[in-house]
Amino acid sequence: MGDNMENNVTKIEYNDKEIILIATAHVSSESVELVKRVIEEEKPDSVCIELDKGRYDNIKNPKAWEEMDIIKVIKQKKVGFLLINLALSSYQKKMAKKLGTTVGGEMLQGIKSAEEFGAKVVLADRDIRTTFSRIWRLLSVKEKVKLLYSLILMDEEDNNISEEDLQELLGKDMLESMMSEMKREFPKIGQVLITERDQYLAYKIKNAPGNKIIAILGAAHVPGIKEEIFKSTDISKITQVPPKSKFSKYSGWIIPGFIVALIIYSFFINWDTGIQQLSSWILWTGILAAGFTAITFPHPLTILTAFVTAPLTTIHPLLACGWFAGIVEATIKKPTVKDINNIAEDITTFKGFFKNRFLKILLVVIFANIGATIGTFVAGTELIKNIF
Repeated sequence: MGDNMENNVTKIEYNDKEIILIATAHVSSESVELVKRVIEEEKPDSVCIELDKGRYDNIKNPKAWEEMDIIKVIKQKKVGFLLINLALSSYQKKMAKKLGTTVGGEMLQGIKSAEEFGAKVVLADRDIRTTFSRIWRLLSVKEKVKLLYSLILMDEEDNNISEEDLQELLGKDMLESMMSEMKREFPKIGQVLITERDQYLAYKIKNAPGNKIIAILGAAHVPGIKEEIFKSTDISKITQVPPKSKFSKYSGWIIPGFIVALIIYSFFINWDTGIQQLSSWILWTGILAAGFTAITFPHPLTILTAFVTAPLTTIHPLLACGWFAGIVEATIKKPTVKDINNIAEDITTFKGFFKNRFLKILLVVIFANIGATIGTFVAGTELIKNIF
């Protein structure tokens, strides 16, 4: 083990505990060996790993993707979260493949070694859904669109990763390695992605059972955790998703209510005006939703579903046109195991997105919703012009 890897082990005395932080790169084989050796030498009471329950289950059972119910994902409104998660996972798998190693190998080794020596495994990271949700709430609509675009379409250079590059990787964790360049454009991300997680990780580490604790971490977190361990943290503040503002909470009902009121008022003016306004609403929302859905080259029934459901879902804040279109597409063209296994490769190209049934369903949901949203504003503007 080289001296540069030895420098990635930090020992801290906290109250009556000895805490050992191991800085790792999540795609480095050297990090795996370092984790194995340190646990064997130190024989800790607890081993903290930078995973939450969801990622722990995924890393222990990588074939879980094959059992995923895409229809359930749509119904639970988790399409956006899943898409971001897939993009991050794909990025990491590609780096690991170049290095001839396994994604999360150091975490798996930490779990294995902890079990061998009878140490307690502590899942020390904040739920990734909370992290993404907190980021999502802080970003403006424009920033959200830019972020999704950057995650999905970020070009990956074909250059081989050298041993020197490993040291740069050691300065980034799973999420930050994907988003480090974006943080210049999205300064709000750094606070949630790194600082808050430093606080959460530090809290879990110093409260882990036993007197000797080893923590396996992406190296980007080590400097922050060394400071946060000695601070008092109100963990409840960073484990909750910020509530929606009163405006955003009620605006979802205000706009549809206004549209419905306009259409009803049109009928009071005269029957023909009412029919014209209602037709305008149906055609604009339906055609734009169907048109955007058609961009993904889905089954014709999926396009028809977008057209039929858009006029109704756009005036009901709890429904979305994309859910119905996505469910129809998933029912007609159910993803295969091959589609799911090829996600990491297909998600990086336009061609792959359209070829892969699983990814295409996600596109259908997103594009149908975009079309319906644009249709709402276009049709709403048309209704106001016709009245006033």
